[in-house]
Amino acid sequence: MRDLKDGIRALVRIDWHGHVHKRFRGTDADKRYANEVLVLKVLEERKCPYVPRLLEEHPDELYFVSTNCGSPSQNLPPQKVAAIFDELERDYGVRHGDAEARNITYSQQMGRFCVIDFELSDVLEWSQPGT
Repeated sequence: MRDLKDGIRALVRIDWHGHVHKRFRGTDADKRYANEVLVLKVLEERKCPYVPRLLEEHPDELYFVSTNCGSPSQNLPPQKVAAIFDELERDYGVRHGDAEARNITYSQQMGRFCVIDFELSDVLEWSQPGT
């Protein structure tokens, strides 16, 4: 596996199949793990196409495996960053708790920007667009 991030709050690695392995550590690791898992499940239920999908959960180890959403994006203008996070909130009812460019990737397979790292996010009241 190749390290993507080795910080005080998480160790993130990518395996040879392209899956992302995230192990939480540090302050409130258990709460951040539980929140990110919850938010990813809600986004999957709400059919958001541009976020990771959970593949494995290991709550006793504060560790999960997810799909990969591309590569880090470089030099996004602040207006584009804001628009991506606004779309997530408006269309899928999730407010990202760390709405910074570092949490946006670009997927060549999808041909679009994606959002990652939901450990500090909030699930909002939501009604499916068009209903």
